[in-house]
This record gives sequence, C-alpha cells and structure tokens, in this order.
Amino acid sequence: MEPSAPKMSPHSPPQLAKAFALRFISGKYQGGEFPLPSQGEIVIGRSSELDMVLVEDMVSRRHSKITVTTEQIFIQDLGSTNGTFVNGEKVKRTKLSEGDRILIGTSIIKLVASEASGDADDARQRLEEVGAAKRTSQVRSMTGSIAEVPLPDLLQLFGASKKSGVLVVRTDRDVGQIFLDTGRVVFVTINDNFDVNPIKSFVRCLTWEEGTFELDPPSEREFADPIQMTTEGLLMEAMRQLDEVRRLGPDMPDLAATISINMPLIPPLRDLDPEELDVLQIAYNYGHVETVLNKSLASDLKTSEVLVKLLKAGYLKAE
Repeated sequence: MEPSAPKMSPHSPPQLAKAFALRFISGKYQGGEFPLPSQGEIVIGRSSELDMVLVEDMVSRRHSKITVTTEQIFIQDLGSTNGTFVNGEKVKRTKLSEGDRILIGTSIIKLVASEASGDADDARQRLEEVGAAKRTSQVRSMTGSIAEVPLPDLLQLFGASKKSGVLVVRTDRDVGQIFLDTGRVVFVTINDNFDVNPIKSFVRCLTWEEGTFELDPPSEREFADPIQMTTEGLLMEAMRQLDEVRRLGPDMPDLAATISINMPLIPPLRDLDPEELDVLQIAYNYGHVETVLNKSLASDLKTSEVLVKLLKAGYLKAE
C-alpha cells in the first residue's frame, strides 16, 4: 500500500505557489540576492536595524517595505527622500510581479523566482559581503548588463528618478555615450563621433542587446545641437523607426557591409529623385553602409529605405 501524502495542518497558513527573491542586477550590491519570506514583510533602508540594509547616500534610513501575503507581493515607499521606482514609475504602494525591476538609490533590483525562501540573517550577511567587496574594488556605483536591463527600461528608470550623468554602454565593437540631464537625454554619440546626428546614434544604441552599462558623473561638455525631445518621445520615435527598419528584413545590408556602384551602370540616373541621388553619391564616395547612414542628412530609416531601393534596382551592390 502506497504511503498517503502528508496532510496540511488546518492551522497552516496558505503560501505563494513559489518562493521569490530580490536579485541585484545593478549598483553597489550587484550580484547579491535576498530571499523573500513565504509570508511577512521586510523593511529596506540605510539603518543597520532593518531587514535589508543598503548603505549608500541616496537610500533613506527607512526607505521602503515589501510585504508578502498568501497571494501577492507589495512594495511601499516609506516617505523616502529619493523615492522608490517600479519599472520606471515612482510608486507609493504597488503590487509586484515576477520580473519587475525596482530602483532604490543606485540599485536596480529584479523580483525573481527562487529555489527556496532561505535564511534572512544569512542573506543580509551575504549582501553586506557583496557591498564590501565592491567598495574595495572601486567598482562604479551604477553598472550592469543591458541583457538584464534593456536600454529603454534603463532610460525610463533614470528619467523617472531624474538622474544626471553619462550613461556609457559598451558592446563588443562599439561604445555609446548617452548624456543625461535630470533624467532627460540631451545628446548621444557612438565611438566619440560627435558629428553624427544624436538621434541617429540613439536609435542605433537601442538595437544593442548585449553589453554592459555604467553611469559616469555628469559631463561639462556643451552641445551645439542638443536633443530637444522628451526621453519618452525620443523612445517612441526610436521604436517606430526600428520597427520600420526591421520590416526591410535581409534586404538591408549590415552596418559593416561595403557597397559600390554596379558596373556597368544599367538603370538610368534620370529615374532617381534628388534624395536618392544624394544617397547614391554618398555610397559612391564612401562605400560603407554605416558611413552612408552617418553622412546622409535624412534619418537612418529613410536612408535605409533608399539604400534598399537602389540595391534592388541595380544601382548599387553590397558585399
């Protein structure tokens, strides 16, 4: 006879279907993880008497509180000076779901499923050890991976918390700099090419899915033609352009591709309008897709559409 499954005591409180933890994906405690109780609450702040202690200037002594009930998880700001943010929105009290990103001070924290609830005292000590290791290695206060925190999410967080500084994003081949003034994007450059239109550079940065980021102190540099759009408007325009470029599919060559005039040139030049002739001339002069996009006065989207047309019509060839 098979043993019967153990019965729950009628006095045992119901619990969430799985355990959760707070994973630090950016900031001083990056790499640390703090398990949430199956029920109850944890108070987060700078005071050493609290459950989760974050020792940094932008965190208040009693900053926020997370409450775990039988069915839901909530976070509540405790009147902190710099606020508590969830997915880019400043909150007083809100429900949390798996995958949500919380910004407290310079820490971006992700709510993740966990194997077990763990011991709070051990977790607190491990978190202190992570913070101590970062202090000794002089790691910048705000770093992370754009695979963990995509750039649009990161910029929304910085916008909501009105951060200033230079967001430096590094990939295998490029380095982008996004200049922020109280949360607003004022200029963007890739590989220190300040001659390229900053909105073009911004749109290209948003295509990056792998790489690291760090927030450097504000720059004293002044820009002759800063971006005037709000960060929200800039993100919406960039997403629109990227959606349209993706529709071009494989017809649009890679940025690193070379292009040249088809010889002999069969299709007549008189069939091209002035904008198309301009792109053809830039392609002839520079022979590199990325340089054509940089030199064109039109947006990357419009220039890409023209390039695809010239390639299909036989004016250009890509290698």
